[in-house]
Amino acid sequence: MTNEEFQKIVLEELRSLKEGQRNLEEGQRNLEEGQRNLEEGQRNLEEGQRNLEERQRNLEEGQRNLEEGQRNLEEGQREIKKELQAITEQTADLTEFREETNAKLDTIIEENEILKELIGKHEVDIRRIKRRIV
Repeated sequence: MTNEEFQKIVLEELRSLKEGQRNLEEGQRNLEEGQRNLEEGQRNLEEGQRNLEERQRNLEEGQRNLEEGQRNLEEGQREIKKELQAITEQTADLTEFREETNAKLDTIIEENEILKELIGKHEVDIRRIKRRIV
């Protein structure tokens, strides 16, 4: 092999080594970028974990509030039942009063009709007397 051939081979190998070095450097950069992405992902996961814990605390607080609200609703329901019983009793009393009042009104209406008949008869008699006078 000649010196020129040897130099060509060495140059080609050097070029190949430089290309390999560039590839290694690019791979190193990619690894570093991947490492940064992993670290960022880890931070995001930790933040997400904190958010989940906060939401769980909120849910637990909401559950306690719901339980208290349910107790309040049950108490309110008991009070409504008491008031409904009182209303039912008052309704019975008012119904009885209405029936009595309607019966009295029927009597008054009947007596009023009788009075109208009497007044009407008297009016006829009065007009007859007036015609005789004139």
